[in-house]
Amino acid sequence: MIQSFDAFVTAALFDRAGRAVFTLGDGTVRFEDGAVVAAHDGASLSACLHPDGEGVLSGGDDGRLVWARAEGAAELAKVPGCWLESVAASAQSKLIAFSAGRELHVRDAADPGFARVFQHEKSISEVAFDPKGRRVAAASYGGVWLWFARIAEQKPSVLKWAGSHVAIVWSPDGKFLISGMQENALHGWRVADEKNMRMGGYPAKVKSLAFVAKGNLMATAGANGVVVWPFAGSTGPMGKQAAEVGFDEAAMVTRVAGMPGGAWIAWGRDDGRVRACDLVGQKVVEVKAESGGPITALAMTADGKRVAWGDEDGGAGVAEIG
Repeated sequence: MIQSFDAFVTAALFDRAGRAVFTLGDGTVRFEDGAVVAAHDGASLSACLHPDGEGVLSGGDDGRLVWARAEGAAELAKVPGCWLESVAASAQSKLIAFSAGRELHVRDAADPGFARVFQHEKSISEVAFDPKGRRVAAASYGGVWLWFARIAEQKPSVLKWAGSHVAIVWSPDGKFLISGMQENALHGWRVADEKNMRMGGYPAKVKSLAFVAKGNLMATAGANGVVVWPFAGSTGPMGKQAAEVGFDEAAMVTRVAGMPGGAWIAWGRDDGRVRACDLVGQKVVEVKAESGGPITALAMTADGKRVAWGDEDGGAGVAEIG
């Protein structure tokens, strides 16, 4: 399936049923089966799966958090005058988190009356739940703030590092937290003792990160190929070298996606092409060979058999790779 939506594709996801879902800069949510839902009066800026796997949560520049399903959209929260630039959800705890300027908001999908708001000194660029859904990380200028999601009054733990942190991901075992920075580098922490890890050498900003192979590997964008870091063992990538897959001097990798329990990864480039690779068998598949707008959204199913992508010109598609 290849389509043109005539609007910037901000996110691509697969729902619980395995259907591809795309959120767009025109405020609509598009489903693989053709359903179109008007979610925002403006752009959809961020998206993730709803905790129950049905439909997606979309944060907009209209200050609204919307649950979009094929049958329609429901507003779950509204913060007037703010852009909701990041949204995350946990299937384990059923909690939802989103950023609104300097505020981190937490909601409970099972309890409409539950609400927490945590203040920060600077704007929040991204939020992410730990694997159990109990703690939520908020990336901002100067580091990453860790909050217990359900506790109203608390002092957060702060993983400090100078600079602006723009993309974060937890390792599947919850031991490491990795941040893509405004500079061309990653920074990481071993959460238990806040041990720092500098992970540099990138020619561009790293805006996309994905753990694969049961947490033993982490794939990232930001280079001419996919940069793959080893995470096996208690020290993660400390003292280890990264590998690079699919090097191409003519284009940069803008997005990565992976198979959490296996070794398949996919990557999209700034020239519109999409490829996938089995890191074990080293089989490479051309998912989208045609050039086009830079890839802005990418997803892979949990079984590693399907990839969905979208680009900044509104092109989108779904392909089988297995």
